[in-house]
Amino acid sequence: MFSSRRKPVLYFKEERRNDSAKFTDRKDKELVWGRCTVYKLFGLCVLLLLASLLWLQLSCSADLAATSSQRGARHPEPPPPLCRSDSHQRDESTWGPHKMALLVPFRERFDELLVFVPFMHAFLNKKKIAHQILIINQVDHYRFNRASLINVGYLESPNDTDYLAMHDVDLLPLNEALNYGFPADGPFHVASPELHPLYHYRTYVGGILMLTKKHYQMCNGMSNRFWGWGREDDEFYRRLQKAGLQLFRPSDITTGYKTFLHVHDSAWRKRDQKRVAAQKQEQFKVDPEGGLSNLRYQVESRQELTIGGAPCTVINTRLECDQDQTPWCLLT
Repeated sequence: MFSSRRKPVLYFKEERRNDSAKFTDRKDKELVWGRCTVYKLFGLCVLLLLASLLWLQLSCSADLAATSSQRGARHPEPPPPLCRSDSHQRDESTWGPHKMALLVPFRERFDELLVFVPFMHAFLNKKKIAHQILIINQVDHYRFNRASLINVGYLESPNDTDYLAMHDVDLLPLNEALNYGFPADGPFHVASPELHPLYHYRTYVGGILMLTKKHYQMCNGMSNRFWGWGREDDEFYRRLQKAGLQLFRPSDITTGYKTFLHVHDSAWRKRDQKRVAAQKQEQFKVDPEGGLSNLRYQVESRQELTIGGAPCTVINTRLECDQDQTPWCLLT
């Protein structure tokens, strides 16, 4: 009664349903693949960004390391300060009545200065020596004149200071037994020839020399004729003799040539040791009249600074030169 043949319409509907399902599955797969591709691209970009940042960090670190290595090669690492550089409240009765004007003739020696000021402030505080550090900075275009800058430091030093320490910026005392106290009996040469790491002749009075303001006035200060490096302290030795002042030096110091650290690197920062013909004829002569009496200068400005917790005063100084008397103040 019933036919065994199936209705064609059933096959047609089933085939259309299957085709629709296949199309839907294909769209789902394409959508999933598209999403995966976007995620992959996003992840790849993130990885590239991280790799770029890592490369930049490594490059900067390498450059800084190379720069530090080069600077370290030019300037030897100084020892740490002997004590904390920040001063505490001092008991006036234990520090004594005298105050030192620490005079530092200076020009473009900033690497040494950054070490010197906190080191010396700590060293003198530990010895309970009242002091004021004066950096006499030569800002003119003449050759460096250490003696004239020390003369300026004497004239510009505060009234509450009663003795001077003429101190090179590149010389640090390593022995705490060194005496920086008031030199009442006469000039005291701290960096004596048997202790200084470079200069060992008997009449040497450079590096670090202390004397009272009264004794410095008796010498009429230092000669202003010495432009360039050297010889001014040799002439000052003769002034000390002429003034009848006895020179004292350290005793019972057993550290020898290791008593001081000399931080100057001559290969990196050469000294101005040029001597023109007229200068060669005058460099060993005594200057009978020059000194505080014929010093000519201008103070452009004063700056109160703190370096590593240590206070200092920078006196920016413009020296004047009589080129008829000392034509070698200019390099030719």
